[in-house]
Amino acid sequence: MRRILTISRKLIIGVCDWFYKPFSKYIPLVTFRYGFTGGMNTAFDIFLYFIFYNFVFKKQMFDLGFYAITPHIAAFLVVFPITFTTGFMLAKYVTFTQSYLRGRKQLFRYGVAVAGSIILNYVLLKFFVEVCDIWATVSKVITTGIVVIYSYFMQKYFSFKVKKTGV
Repeated sequence: MRRILTISRKLIIGVCDWFYKPFSKYIPLVTFRYGFTGGMNTAFDIFLYFIFYNFVFKKQMFDLGFYAITPHIAAFLVVFPITFTTGFMLAKYVTFTQSYLRGRKQLFRYGVAVAGSIILNYVLLKFFVEVCDIWATVSKVITTGIVVIYSYFMQKYFSFKVKKTGV
């Protein structure tokens, strides 16, 4: 398993860095890698969300017996743990590899940052779907764009902090 993860990491970094070459004069490698891996994870998230919302929950309320969950929130709750894991792994092993923080501390801080993302996701999905009456998948895309900006700054300056060198 470790070998597969190492090969996957090298492959993702290789592909990402190949695409980075034309942009190397304009943006730092870490920012590009964040956008690249974040884009991959976001596309994965939206794809899974679409599948769960449309085909698993079939756009119907999900009744737990004691509480009913709207399908757009149920899809988010199911997809979240999957993309939380892939997002952390990509951030730790591909994007923010220079962080001096230990893995457990990174994971905890990542969890704190993601907790903010969950709250933003929940509030924004409720707002766009239930108040603005925008389709759930379109609402998810808009929400994701807002959350990505928040997430980048939290990960760069909190979860995967790098010691400043020099002055």
